Amino acid sequence: MVPRQHVYDTFWRFAAVRQEIFFARLRGDAPPWCDDPIFNTYKFCNSYRASDRVSQYLIRNVIYGGDRDSPDGSFSEEDTIFRIVLFKIFNRIETWERLEEKIGRIKLSGFDFERYCRALEEIRRAGQPIYTSAYMSCASKAFGHDLKHRNHLALIARMFVTDRIAGDIISARSLEAVYQMLLEYPLIGRFTAYQMAIDINYSTAIDFSENEFMAAGPGAERGIRKCFMDTGGRSDSYVIRWMVDRQEQEFDRLGIRFKNLWGRPLHAIDCQNLFCETDKYCRAAYPELSSNRTRIKARFIPNPVPIEYFYSPKWGINSRVQEDFGARRSRTSDPVPPLQTALAF
Repeated sequence: MVPRQHVYDTFWRFAAVRQEIFFARLRGDAPPWCDDPIFNTYKFCNSYRASDRVSQYLIRNVIYGGDRDSPDGSFSEEDTIFRIVLFKIFNRIETWERLEEKIGRIKLSGFDFERYCRALEEIRRAGQPIYTSAYMSCASKAFGHDLKHRNHLALIARMFVTDRIAGDIISARSLEAVYQMLLEYPLIGRFTAYQMAIDINYSTAIDFSENEFMAAGPGAERGIRKCFMDTGGRSDSYVIRWMVDRQEQEFDRLGIRFKNLWGRPLHAIDCQNLFCETDKYCRAAYPELSSNRTRIKARFIPNPVPIEYFYSPKWGINSRVQEDFGARRSRTSDPVPPLQTALAF
């Protein structure tokens, strides 16, 4: 494979700087957290997907029911998978919370198509969006309804009531098998199926390595085309795995002391997302690298609501997270100067 060297190096520098910013915010440092105007102007996801606000909410509240130590005993594995897929259809924290206010504790046994439709329509009438702007959910009338959310709830009914997919997922023998099951349904494309499979894998319902299977989304595909002049005909999945395998070597080559996630290295889902974020960064840093996206839409606006970070318990890092988080919050020190971390050159 032939990298486009300056952009390829930007991928690794981006990962390191974004992780530095993550820890600077965790320490409670005041912005700006680096001296790169692109980072200070635009919104970028974390280097680790599971550290993003929506993923953190999903893990703590949707999957583990707000209990950071163990799954809520009132949820079966089937309930948990149902909750994950329902949340990911809308992928919006406010929608989930408003829905719980109207429905009560969300469980598979209590799913009623018309009741859920009415609840979502009440939310819409109150002037609140029910879908995220992070990615576009398919608006097809695949189940014959005029309203998108009714088609999506009909999809949920097909998956969990008619087909009982939760049991098939629990019995799956690989992450790819889970992905393929999800991909068979209308309104679920390759990107969404992969994201859902990863989220289900955060739970106790299944337990596969995140590096055993990967699927590049459109943003990652654009990022790969920018980072490499030639991939030698290799698939995007191969390229992502190649990056996972080379991370220590590349950080060493660039003289970067990468602060990983409490001992957890980058996994395939993280490198997939980093290709997408690198594509976004390049729109400002290297506009000569043309693609079908020419600007970064989302500007950075700090969210004042704190996050108490919690990850899938099977990763075995939550005790270290809590120890480090507590130490950082209790420590008093002089302000830390902005990182000297501009990437473009």
